[in-house]
Amino acid sequence: MSRNDDDPPALRRRRRSWSLEEKRRIVEESLEDGASIAEVARRHDLNTNQLFTWRRQFGVDLAAPQDLAPILPVTITPDTVGEHSAPGPTGQMEIVLAEGDRILVWSDVEAAALSRVVKALRR
Repeated sequence: MSRNDDDPPALRRRRRSWSLEEKRRIVEESLEDGASIAEVARRHDLNTNQLFTWRRQFGVDLAAPQDLAPILPVTITPDTVGEHSAPGPTGQMEIVLAEGDRILVWSDVEAAALSRVVKALRR
């Protein structure tokens, strides 16, 4: 939308100017414990980015993240089969019964044992 000087005042953007004291007061409000910068900006009809700019101008450092876990070195190696792994297919199956009970079954389960467990859970 192009700006025309003949536009009604409601359509023209007005540029506000804030005194240094007003800026300082708003920045101090944003520094209070539990204050949301977005909420403070909305309350004063400001863009949040403008408030961040004022905070930088007043020398407010953004809080450094605390309690971060250290970055650890990682080495990616190709998959290898261990000496102690069981031969044959490995895998897992989950059986969900009508009542919501769940049974986890590995590929080496005996069919007769599984049948007994399922029949016992039906009762």
